[in-house]
Amino acid sequence: MIELALIGIGTGSPGHLTREGIAAMANADLILIPAKGEDKADLAELRLALCRDALVSPPPLAIFDMPQRGAANGYRQGVEEWHDAIAARWEQVIRDHGAMRPALLVWGDPSLYDSTLRIAGRVAHRLPMRVKVIPGITAIQALCAAHTIPLNAVAAPVLITTGRQIRDHGWPGTAERLVVMLDGECSFRHLDPQGVHIWWGAFLGMPNQILISGPLSEVADRIHETRATARAEHGWIMDIYLLDRCPSP
Repeated sequence: MIELALIGIGTGSPGHLTREGIAAMANADLILIPAKGEDKADLAELRLALCRDALVSPPPLAIFDMPQRGAANGYRQGVEEWHDAIAARWEQVIRDHGAMRPALLVWGDPSLYDSTLRIAGRVAHRLPMRVKVIPGITAIQALCAAHTIPLNAVAAPVLITTGRQIRDHGWPGTAERLVVMLDGECSFRHLDPQGVHIWWGAFLGMPNQILISGPLSEVADRIHETRATARAEHGWIMDIYLLDRCPSP
């Protein structure tokens, strides 16, 4: 029986690896390293660096090209086909190396707005395999720690959503605090900024970490410009933000 370990690595900082995660990496007989094209080469290099820094003797590392997501048949269908293609790629790499304890390093937490578990489920239908998840530091934890703020207001709930939902549907219901993930378009610009405070962060926990916070009406343009500049410089960006809709005076 193959055992695939999905190891949370936080937002890429070596400090976000847990002891359990390092032990799982050391126990693996193969670590899969997805490559996402030349403009995102840093993502693969970060995973390679984590392996070098965390392990005295890393297991074999299998770098493979990630399939591209299509949109010809609509967003949802494109995602389903993309996941099928990724699962087929994982399966081929595992078979080619004869791995029984493969591992994959996962940004953030595999349970939260991430499709790694769904893709692993597809592979498990094709191979005699079970999946183990080793959680790491989530992007939400890293954001709050970087800004030294609590996630929630006193005795209040927090809603976790995506940029797509904010863009298409606006501020959700009566929620006062939102964590917004997977927002490549700075969708907060579609919201009425009156009375809204934002805490934004990119490359959290890394040497090039960027933090901006303040009233949305004052910092929205600066975040948008800063994000665009950083993405152009690095070829990729991982960011997240927290919004608070303060009651009007």
